[in-house]
Amino acid sequence: MSTNSISQTIIMVVIMVLAFIPAIVFHEYAHGYAAYRLGDSTAKSQGRLSINPLHHIDPFGTVILPGILMLSSVLLGGGGMIFGYAKPVPYNPNNFKNVRRGEVIVGLAGPASNIVMALIGAAIAYLSNFLYGLFAGSAAGGIAEMIIVYIWYFGSYFCTINLCLCFFNLIPIPPLDGSSIIAPLLTDNGLRIYYRVQRYGMLILIVLVILLPYLFGIDIIGWYLNVTAGNIAGLLLP
Repeated sequence: MSTNSISQTIIMVVIMVLAFIPAIVFHEYAHGYAAYRLGDSTAKSQGRLSINPLHHIDPFGTVILPGILMLSSVLLGGGGMIFGYAKPVPYNPNNFKNVRRGEVIVGLAGPASNIVMALIGAAIAYLSNFLYGLFAGSAAGGIAEMIIVYIWYFGSYFCTINLCLCFFNLIPIPPLDGSSIIAPLLTDNGLRIYYRVQRYGMLILIVLVILLPYLFGIDIIGWYLNVTAGNIAGLLLP
């Protein structure tokens, strides 16, 4: 691998990390803020109502899983879906006036924040396209054009990663947000069954995300994210 190729790989990994960190931080902050506005101060009292990334790191979901996916995407020439999750923000639904409604609102707050950030990423990508058109072929080109290209990459990744995080977290498997969204909507009997399944949530997640794709070539999560996040990113990005 040439020095230039190594430099490009390092730059792309840095861009992806810079896009991923705010995506998960504001996702978790949105959960805590929604719970706080609904009357629960658990996240605030435990220091989780914060935009400090160190307060939200989950070893597997924030570091190992997205790290593997980022490196795989870069080494394979890009195109791979990047997703993960942070340490769930604690909250006590008993502090909500309406427990079931509160659970759904808090659960949806994180994915909703990712949708907003995806739109911001798309706006950055469009802005960089406009700027590139201004500088292309001009005397101020060269380095300026290269910087604008990297800004475009950041905007595109920021949009795509946020969409991936949104739809990945909507999967109804704990510790993902979908589990807190679907639970209040179930009947009492359905909830009892769901809670029994919940105990194996992390095992199910590892099988779906890592074992099936890498051992058997069956990438259910990748297909799901391509259909959802991939197609929406295609519509939003220039």
